Amino acid sequence: MVKQSPAKRVIEIKPVTDPNAKVYPRSISGRFQSWRVIFVWLTQIVYYGLCWLPWNDRQAVLFDLEQRRVYFFDLVLWPQDAIYLTLLLLLSALALFLFTAVAGRLWCGYACPQTVYTEIFLWVEKLIEGDRPQRIKLDAAPNSPRKLGKKTLKHGIWLLISMWTGLTFVGYFTPIRDLLASIGLGTIGAWEIFWVLFYGFATYGMAGFLREHMCKYICPYAQFQFVMFDRDTLIIAYDTERGDPRGSRPKKMADHRAAGLGDCIDCGICVQVCPTGIDIRDGLQLECIGCAACIDACDQVMDKMSYPRGLIRYSTENAVENHYQRPEIIRRAMRFRVLVYLVAFLTLSGVTAWSLATKVPLKVGVQKDRTVLFRESDDGAIENSFQMHLTNASEQPRTFRVVVAGIPGIRLHGASTASVEGAAMQDISLNVRVDPGSVASGSHPITFAIVDQDNPMTRVEHKATFWMP
Repeated sequence: MVKQSPAKRVIEIKPVTDPNAKVYPRSISGRFQSWRVIFVWLTQIVYYGLCWLPWNDRQAVLFDLEQRRVYFFDLVLWPQDAIYLTLLLLLSALALFLFTAVAGRLWCGYACPQTVYTEIFLWVEKLIEGDRPQRIKLDAAPNSPRKLGKKTLKHGIWLLISMWTGLTFVGYFTPIRDLLASIGLGTIGAWEIFWVLFYGFATYGMAGFLREHMCKYICPYAQFQFVMFDRDTLIIAYDTERGDPRGSRPKKMADHRAAGLGDCIDCGICVQVCPTGIDIRDGLQLECIGCAACIDACDQVMDKMSYPRGLIRYSTENAVENHYQRPEIIRRAMRFRVLVYLVAFLTLSGVTAWSLATKVPLKVGVQKDRTVLFRESDDGAIENSFQMHLTNASEQPRTFRVVVAGIPGIRLHGASTASVEGAAMQDISLNVRVDPGSVASGSHPITFAIVDQDNPMTRVEHKATFWMP
């Protein structure tokens, strides 16, 4: 048996990163970081501000569970409009498939609440404790009044942000002004207290402690995103062909290529700025949230070394391997499955928009009196009784006129109009009469037409059954 010479056997040992080790993201500036800041401000202005926007003497956006209705500016949705919740879920799913297939995890890197609040909490942490080296040094230092003071101030501000976030969340279900007034008067309900604390502490825990663990281990989107990826999906890519072999070198090295080195100087800054603590040079990874902090960091290093930017960049696997330029990347983005997602999304969006635009602000329910199928009135006519339920889905008071048809000589006996307050419901009793002998005995279909007296375009028809002896 021939033994292999130990001298010829080379084993590469890579350092093992502790998955439970705390990640200390380094501060970075650049064009993509600027976009992240913009998205943080935009999302929080919308979230914290929308519940304070007045609209028609109420909150512009309100999920009124007690009254079982949803207000969204001029749109009022009732329990009967649950179909729109289904459409919203379908649109969200299609948007997720479409966006992920084209752009990867850009949502995670720029607009996901976990990313946004982690970024906010990091701003507070950096303001109080300093940048990455100072935070590492502070955590490693023994306990002292200075350390305790910094930690207490940081967590106090975190808790204030978290509780205000929880209060704002509840403010979309209980009008925010009423909620604050009830807190001042000490009359806030138990459920409001529960949800303020629950949502607040969830924000505090996820943005303050779990951070990258949410993205790496808990978020379901991170676990199944690769099902929607292919080699033409936009990712953050490290150009191995250009960057390797890595290695440090003097800044003014005349020709690093002649020395057998790639453009990567192995400074590790791309790892230090990563909020999930990964090394993007190891290739596409589940933990990458597409935030582009490593791109900004690497571009700055390339500038200092007088190398071209783009060693780490937004690209696709095929584009990096085959050296595609931007027009080719865009052309390949419009592939078959993306077009299928796009057509489905646009079609469903169009149907939903058309349905909302043509939605009649009136809902009608008709129930026949089942205790007596028919009776003979004083004038000898055959009478059936009905109970009509009217829902005024608009916020203006309306008067509706009821007309019945379907049998010769059919008519309403008694009141034929009803006034309903805005966003309110009302039941009215209707007595319908038919002359004897007009039709044969048995059941006969009839139609109630309910028309808005001020706007005849608001019209609903409802079918019912008239019984003759």
